[in-house]
Amino acid sequence: MSLEDFGYDSRLEASRLANGYQDLEIGRVVAEHRTRHIVATISGEVDAEVKGSIRFSATARADLPAVGDWVALDRPEASSALIHAILPRSSAISRQASGGSGEVQVIATNVDHAILVQAIDRDFNLNRMDRYLAICRDARIAPVVLLTKIDLIDPARLAEIRREAETRTGGAPVLAVTSNTPDGYASLESLMERGRTYCLLGSSGVGKSTLLNRLSGREVMRTDAISGSTGKGRHVTSHRELVVLDNGAILIDNPGMREVGLALGETRIESGLGPMAPYDGYCRYRDCTHTAEAGCAILAALESGRIDRSAYENWRKLEKEREHFESTTAQRRKKDRSFGKMVDSYKKTMGRSER
Repeated sequence: MSLEDFGYDSRLEASRLANGYQDLEIGRVVAEHRTRHIVATISGEVDAEVKGSIRFSATARADLPAVGDWVALDRPEASSALIHAILPRSSAISRQASGGSGEVQVIATNVDHAILVQAIDRDFNLNRMDRYLAICRDARIAPVVLLTKIDLIDPARLAEIRREAETRTGGAPVLAVTSNTPDGYASLESLMERGRTYCLLGSSGVGKSTLLNRLSGREVMRTDAISGSTGKGRHVTSHRELVVLDNGAILIDNPGMREVGLALGETRIESGLGPMAPYDGYCRYRDCTHTAEAGCAILAALESGRIDRSAYENWRKLEKEREHFESTTAQRRKKDRSFGKMVDSYKKTMGRSER
């Protein structure tokens, strides 16, 4: 396969030349296993490790390669490679790492669209969907909501759930499929374009691996049944993996996410919530917090019933979570700077004492 089959384009080629990587091989990270990365190149897949200088200079986990990254590498041996650099990312889907450390975990990079998968029987949750939408908007990635296992509920309830989802997506497509029949897959496949990268996001057991297998026409990922005792999906996908489909679209599968912690940047959360987006920017004050200010367009829409109260309350919860994450991140960076100054001071003191 060529690099273009994995999404390589003129922007990446210009970046390669501008950064002086002419003598290095270019590839895309298609799988990640702890400290190892599987990289697809024009000569096939290779097992690669990150160069020590990159690990040393990395200030956060987000500075290391992730699935979807384009990397410059060389091969000291035919079966192995050393990653020298990461080409600039066009996008990155991130979440807050577990543990409340203020760290950011990169889920996938250079993604064009995110497919938000929710099983309609047990997993469907509007507030969780809001979280995924906020992550997509922050990364400037177009979302598609996909409802799975629709054979488990009656058509009237399905139609009701689709209407509920459509009120929160801000115009993003809401599709529905079942693993038992090909119903709905044609609509999804028609949205997936050759050379574009799509990332699956969702909890365990919602049908992401089944979806990947059906779209690829082969068993790429092993699938398990829902646990009868817990009603939850068994954890099957253990790592992220990038696959090129027969129609040329590129799909990244992910392990199910039990927690969807937000790690949002400059984009305001309400831009990720469909019902609030039309009113954003029409408040009396430019720095409106949409909580108590006079002349707030969002509060006015809330009082008149044009914005669903549950959507607004969930936005407030997400906003508080974002503020807490920013505070935690700032504290961690301050602590890191203090530790760095202490190390530098120690080195200078030891240097003087050895003279």
